[in-house]
Amino acid sequence: MKPVEIYTSPLCGFCHAAKRLLNQKGVSFSEIDIRAEPDRKAEMIERANGGYTVPQIFIGETHVGGCDDLYALDRAGQLDPLLAA
Repeated sequence: MKPVEIYTSPLCGFCHAAKRLLNQKGVSFSEIDIRAEPDRKAEMIERANGGYTVPQIFIGETHVGGCDDLYALDRAGQLDPLLAA
């Protein structure tokens, strides 16, 4: 399974929803809290090609996007293959 990274903020409902989906799928992930590590926000924006809102989700080298994008991949049946590839 590819490594999963998610940039989050503790008060973000979309962050919690994205992590809930990953947990339901049994996916382990690295969480980067940009409130606890504010210097990582610039890194997130660069990696996400300008995406400045949280969550920003990466599966391997693939930038998935945010929570809605993650759920859309799952509904389309594309999330599990992306995780496994």
